[in-house]
Amino acid sequence: MSGKAGLYGGTDMSERALERDIVADMTSLSGGWIEGSPKSYDRGRAIDTEQLQAFLEETQPEAAAAFELGNPQSETRAQFLNRVQGHITQHGVVDLLRKGMNHSTSTGVYEVVFYGTTPSPGNAVAKRRHRANRWSVTRQLRYSQDDTFLALDLAIFVNGLPLATFELKNHQTKQTVEDAVEQYKNTRDARELLFADGRCLAHFAVDEHSVRFCTRLAGKKSWFLPFDKGWEGGAGNPPNPHGYKTAYLWQDVLAPASLADIIEHYAARLVDKDPKTKKTKRWQIFPRYHQLDVVREILKDSKENGAGQRYLIQHSAGSGKSNSIAWLAHQLVDLGGDDSPVFDAVIVVTDRINLDTQIERTVKQFTQRRSLVKHADKSKDLREALANGTKIVISTVQKFPVILNDIDNAHRDRRFAIIIDEAHSGQGGKTTHAMSSALGTAPQDVEEEETTEDKINKIIDSQRLLGNASYYAFTATPKSRTLGYFGRRGEDGRDHPFHVYTMKQAIEEGFILDVLKSYTTVESYYRLVKSVEDDPEFDAKKAAKKLRRYVEGNSHAIQTKASIMVDHLLDNVIRPRKIGGKARAMVVVDGIPRALSYYFAITAYLNKLNSPYRAIVAFSGEHEYGGKKVTEASLNGFPSSAIEKTLREDPYRILVCADKFQTGYDEPLLHTMYVDKPLSSVRAVQTLSRLNRAHPDKHDVAVLDFYNKSDVIQKSFKQWYRTTVLAESVDPNKLHDLRAVLDGAGVYGREDIDQFVEMFLAKEPRPRLEAFLDQLVVAYQELDSEDQQVEFKGRAKVFVRAYDYLAGILPYRNPEWLKLSIFLTFLIPKLPAPIEEDLSRGILETVDLDSYRAEQQTAISITLSNEDAELTASTPMGMGQRAEPDLKPASVILQDFNQHFGNIPWTDKDRIRHLISVEIPAKVREDKQYINAQRYNDEQNARVESDAAVQRAIMAFLKSDTELYSQFAGNSAFKRWLTEMVFRETYDPTASDDRDAQRDI
Repeated sequence: MSGKAGLYGGTDMSERALERDIVADMTSLSGGWIEGSPKSYDRGRAIDTEQLQAFLEETQPEAAAAFELGNPQSETRAQFLNRVQGHITQHGVVDLLRKGMNHSTSTGVYEVVFYGTTPSPGNAVAKRRHRANRWSVTRQLRYSQDDTFLALDLAIFVNGLPLATFELKNHQTKQTVEDAVEQYKNTRDARELLFADGRCLAHFAVDEHSVRFCTRLAGKKSWFLPFDKGWEGGAGNPPNPHGYKTAYLWQDVLAPASLADIIEHYAARLVDKDPKTKKTKRWQIFPRYHQLDVVREILKDSKENGAGQRYLIQHSAGSGKSNSIAWLAHQLVDLGGDDSPVFDAVIVVTDRINLDTQIERTVKQFTQRRSLVKHADKSKDLREALANGTKIVISTVQKFPVILNDIDNAHRDRRFAIIIDEAHSGQGGKTTHAMSSALGTAPQDVEEEETTEDKINKIIDSQRLLGNASYYAFTATPKSRTLGYFGRRGEDGRDHPFHVYTMKQAIEEGFILDVLKSYTTVESYYRLVKSVEDDPEFDAKKAAKKLRRYVEGNSHAIQTKASIMVDHLLDNVIRPRKIGGKARAMVVVDGIPRALSYYFAITAYLNKLNSPYRAIVAFSGEHEYGGKKVTEASLNGFPSSAIEKTLREDPYRILVCADKFQTGYDEPLLHTMYVDKPLSSVRAVQTLSRLNRAHPDKHDVAVLDFYNKSDVIQKSFKQWYRTTVLAESVDPNKLHDLRAVLDGAGVYGREDIDQFVEMFLAKEPRPRLEAFLDQLVVAYQELDSEDQQVEFKGRAKVFVRAYDYLAGILPYRNPEWLKLSIFLTFLIPKLPAPIEEDLSRGILETVDLDSYRAEQQTAISITLSNEDAELTASTPMGMGQRAEPDLKPASVILQDFNQHFGNIPWTDKDRIRHLISVEIPAKVREDKQYINAQRYNDEQNARVESDAAVQRAIMAFLKSDTELYSQFAGNSAFKRWLTEMVFRETYDPTASDDRDAQRDI
């Protein structure tokens, strides 16, 4: 006993008592374990020989007798045990448990089974062998041959083969799980046989409150990962009303049935051979608690409810979704058994080219079946895979609709599990329609010819998420549409994810790094001057956008920022030997031309410094730069497919990219990111999260942002820091209202819709359809004004997008909506847009860049509030009308501002005037959240987002870090005037561009 417990004779609160309680739980009648003896442990072979002998004698008595296991002095026995030990050394304990081993003696060859797997129904032999498994736990195991007094608190075995070791600590004696971790690192020699790589599944550090585990002990470099359940959205474990907080470890996770499941379906020893160095790398994988929990919960629900379910899994970036998907995919294949499988095939939709390799490698660990996994790039690949009995088919988001569009009807009566890696809202709408049409239930044979109504109803049935397919959507950042498609309605009336592992928990547990902890903004200051004497008029809105692009793309500005990036990398990342001297950096810029400019500027500056380091550029396709065509391969000197691997090798330290590598790129060596593009909402979280992957030598990360402000980034991350829920459902009545407006425009009649759809579904010749639509185009052109034309076309686009979304989630049919959607889909491209003169042409010829400087600010830590985020459902219901060009002379644009605030003592009035009249509106106009608000919401909601965009934009143009912002924050009249002026300047009710409108990750 310890402390006052020993003094007063009270409850034993010592570490030894914790050990005793754990073993008592495990060896109880419900625990399923037996207590092993330290004396039967063979230190030279890391085997409990007594338990191994007992298992073999019960299950394979002939082999046990041939190996002379009952004679400790037998050479035959020694040879067998040495081969067992050698097999584990070479292949790992998991391999021996799953596959067994052949062994020869003078009496013959024996196929030895070391573990009885979970039996399939009706297999009596397997059932007896499984029941004979000997799950043993040994206290105070003396494991060392050299220092015979060293002992582990606990070790567990199955049939004498080691599975895990434990070091226990006790808060009551002022030691915690961290002390147990340090004990493994500092006093448990990794050269001891029991601690060798692959000898055990895992090594656990445990106290009453928390659990950590490590799959490979390596001294001070041992990497312990959290194994906690999580508590209130963060790290830790919930209170346990029946005992220790960590009792779930030995009562649930390590219960024999659960541990058998882990051995058979999760734990693995992977092997990878470097094609260049020919070196072989081996490593052990063991599921973390949230990975094990999500796969088991999904399997349980899928088995109970069958096909036709939806599952949204909100797991933080960097939380190991690839392994979770791989474990889920291979177990869904066998769900229900061979006699009554729940699914005929599993389809994985992903943008990650390496995921198919990872899934195939994982699946091969658990099955001997060949051709179980196939990557499908074309429709014939999927048809052939299903025809050949391939159970797991992997395809990209882009290819998937094309593949499914051509699947034979014979596959429609099958049941599918569709796993979506990083769920998009695009998985609804037209993509869902393509998936559903291909995978939907085969229609019943009918004697009568199908009518147009039959065809319409069949399309409606296929547009909704299907009854013969279950959807498993994995994402770190679910948006409102994703929650609407895949979330589950809770008792509170809101849509919730099926399973959550929050960014907050991952950061607090140390599994990913906090990318907001060291966030540095770099302010840009520049001045444009008029280079002509006269004062020509331009469209103020369009001119502002061109001016902004002119400044940001100016070669002097890029060279200045490139030098800051390189200096920072050399001084703050490479010289301090971040990540053990292996740290890499990523430069994220806006567009391929800008990426090329940065690549050449960084390369030139590195050469100027005589630096040994080099940059890599990543972009798609072939582009012109400096008068010649360039590609990734021509600039880098190696194929595009080698970029990821080459970046890990010296002399390459910097990756310059526009859009590539900003999602799904998992590189733990990335330490620093230099950002020079607008980031907000999902895109901000995705891009910056490239830095958060953990590494044993990675203790911090850094961001230098040349474009965005901290409040923008804070708002973006806040939405997905904890659980995200959808607060309200979409109101489909808005579609009724929108249809009424379109019907009343006079472009078409209802009979026109019916006639066109009937011809289209009857596959009438295209010339007939074109001629029919051309008559309606004439009616469109005869509207009273161009404004009415713009309004009609804008509203037609909105209707198609809104229906595309709602069709995937509404539980009922509306044939009239579908017919109008089909009709408008083909009418819209034929409607001519009014020809508008570019009234901003020539603006760049009237200005010069007078000066430019970039100034690095103090690094800050951006903190996030500890609360769940609530999203509201939004459908693209904005109405379209054309905005009149706002023609203003350059000198007049500032007049309104001077009248209101000319008395403010600005340090540089000319610069402030230009910021307010040109640059701030331009930045707001390009704000992604504001753009989306204009596309998908009414004017009132767009105004709210405009005000937020002004808040974000104004921070980018400070001279002293306080002047402009002080007026904005402290002068309410100035703030009201500025936000109203910017909204008038930037609001475009015709903003209905389809680009990226459906993408929702």
